[in-house]
Amino acid sequence: MSEPILNLENYAVSFYTPKGEVQAVRGIDFSVKEGEILCIVGESGCGKTVMCESVMKLLPPEARIKSGRVTLCGTDITDYREKQMREIRGNLVSMVFQDPMMTLNPTIPVGKQITEALLKHKKMSRSEARARAVELLDLVGIEDGETRFSLQPHYFSGGMRQRCVLAVALAMSPRLLFADEPTTALDVTVEAKILDLLLDIRDKTGIAIVFISHDLGVVAKIADRVAVMYAGKIVEIGTAEEVYYDPRHPYTWGLLSSLPALAADGKSLRSIPGMPPQLLDPPPGDAFAERNEYALAIDYEQEPPMFRVTDTHYAATWLLDPRAPKITPPVSLKKGSGIWKKNRL
Repeated sequence: MSEPILNLENYAVSFYTPKGEVQAVRGIDFSVKEGEILCIVGESGCGKTVMCESVMKLLPPEARIKSGRVTLCGTDITDYREKQMREIRGNLVSMVFQDPMMTLNPTIPVGKQITEALLKHKKMSRSEARARAVELLDLVGIEDGETRFSLQPHYFSGGMRQRCVLAVALAMSPRLLFADEPTTALDVTVEAKILDLLLDIRDKTGIAIVFISHDLGVVAKIADRVAVMYAGKIVEIGTAEEVYYDPRHPYTWGLLSSLPALAADGKSLRSIPGMPPQLLDPPPGDAFAERNEYALAIDYEQEPPMFRVTDTHYAATWLLDPRAPKITPPVSLKKGSGIWKKNRL
């Protein structure tokens, strides 16, 4: 079996602020294989973006990797400095952010923004770099790349700008792509096209993708595996089929219950009461206990381990302990339900 493209072991990231240490990412373990799409889901503030940006070393000075190890393409990059990371960003790993206008320079033609890294790092001639940029524009679904190469970002719609950002991220042929809620600002039709595009690019290039979202409905179409994140920790991880059809963590039940597809036939949407905890002082035990109607006494005292459900499915909940009472999940998805498109699962 080939080694993973990305591997995180007991990975923790903290922000050191005047008020104290904010434990943004707390002891995460996961890996991503070549050609795999891992979707990380959870509420805003749960640590998804911080985790990915920290791998790229894009965090502010007050952030520190507190513990753990990051292995990228077989190389331990945990202690890499900025000079070393410059050789990795773009070449091995790239990132697409949710607002394309925060990524694209509004005064520079998109084609020039794509060729910048090629000229500097690949030592291509200008004609070679231009040809590669036009090829990338075609790859991301922008027609007439020769003409649009010279256009500035304001000539493009929101969806096309996101495609341009994707072309910039793919310019150096990286092996791993972080996609940080890249469809959040788009309408549902354009969102579907971007998801199709990511699948197509994965199939054509074999790139591994870590897709960040707060919406389980969005990632249903593209996920090979799903990791559910809460209060800086991964609380459930498994194949898409396992997480959607056999969820085991109460937080996953809450996220699934909020899907509009489950409001069909007169059903009302469920909500998760309360708010995530402050990570300046995480609560003892299970961080989700205060919001969990199925919480046990031990949830308030002791943090649950990752219980094995199958060889690929794990969840951190005391409800999986053999001594725990049997709880029937309040949400049940069936194959062919409304959140699936093209019968993906």
